[in-house]
Amino acid sequence: MADYHIWFGLAVLLVIAELASLTLYLLMVALAAVAAGIAALSGLGVAAQFGVAAVVALIGFAALRRSRFGRARRGAAATDPNVNLDIGQELDVPAWDADRRARVPYRGAQWQVELGAPGEALPGRYRIVEVRGNTLVVVPR
Repeated sequence: MADYHIWFGLAVLLVIAELASLTLYLLMVALAAVAAGIAALSGLGVAAQFGVAAVVALIGFAALRRSRFGRARRGAAATDPNVNLDIGQELDVPAWDADRRARVPYRGAQWQVELGAPGEALPGRYRIVEVRGNTLVVVPR
């Protein structure tokens, strides 16, 4: 079996894996495998094929990281009401501790609540603006 068959077969498998993972990084590796397959078709040696694959993969990774698809959106789900349905809901906080935290019942469970706005922590009704693990970040409504 020729080297280019292996490279193109690997590229197809990587594209299939990419469709399952949706990360786009496997797509860059698949493009690198295609480039190595083209290098094999042009008669370059195995070491040169791996070199071409490495260079194309690194260029693809760098381009992907600089694009809007490669930027990590940290915390976007924690504050997006389309992702987390608790955002925008209201709850009652009967008392706050000295650290501006409280334990309150919400949706049938006890939740840690943290005040997310500057100012005095007073008992009352608050609106959820962020969810960090099992902590609800709230602001006065």
